[in-house]
Amino acid sequence: MAISREEKNDGKSVVIHVNGQFDFSVVQEFRDAYTDCQGKEIVVDFRGTEYIDSAGLGMLLNMQSFLNKKEGDIRLINTMPQIKRVLVIARFEKKFIIE
Repeated sequence: MAISREEKNDGKSVVIHVNGQFDFSVVQEFRDAYTDCQGKEIVVDFRGTEYIDSAGLGMLLNMQSFLNKKEGDIRLINTMPQIKRVLVIARFEKKFIIE
């Protein structure tokens, strides 16, 4: 599976792990990972991500909107240099905390 989910802190936070390619092929899988996460802290872990495209960027924005999160409420962690470069070019550091 390209997307996996891990509950932390007695269900108060969720870590979504993205493995392989973060593109249109995982839209539904990614959506399923966060649909019941209202009111929880969200972290997206890109440790195993090799590639992200505009569909992946759109999925992050859709998640932020669906969960009604403010700018900076969602953390994107373990971004490889090639993933971080795409996020910075798209100016996602203004919408997310990128670590």
